Amino acid sequence: MNRRVLKAVFASEADVIAATAEAREAGADVLDVCTPYPVHGLDEAMGLKRSRLGWVCFLCGAAGAGLMLLFQYWTSSVAWPINVGGKPFDSLPAFVPITFELAILFGGLGSVAALFWRCRLYPGRRAVLPDVRVVDDHFVLLAQSRDPDPLKELFRRHHAVAIEEDIEE
Repeated sequence: MNRRVLKAVFASEADVIAATAEAREAGADVLDVCTPYPVHGLDEAMGLKRSRLGWVCFLCGAAGAGLMLLFQYWTSSVAWPINVGGKPFDSLPAFVPITFELAILFGGLGSVAALFWRCRLYPGRRAVLPDVRVVDDHFVLLAQSRDPDPLKELFRRHHAVAIEEDIEE
């Protein structure tokens, strides 16, 4: 079955936010909105859920801290115990600085890896822009509806610079 996708180009961020919210209320499927810079309020207008990247960062950081504590305990108490000035073999305060550093490292690298995986940003991937003007100063809204005529009128009411209809097979 062919998909009919409407591509509307807007000149201001207020117009694209209003058009996105109204298109969702009208029952259209908002596929994507491409902007030259981050636009506040657009995620709510698109109906996107809150990001889980913070949880990924926390879990990777906790895993890094736990692995580092385990490694330091094993090296200083089990594998190679050395008595240094009467200090106990498993001296937790001595483990804190490097544990903190590895938690930060694992949290940062895990967040970047999860972001790349979620966005499918792998080496050799070519960028696909819906319109060339989006890299400069325009905003592009991609939407799909069963009846595109009311959606085109909605985009015109919100000052769309250009409206195109693509049929994807």
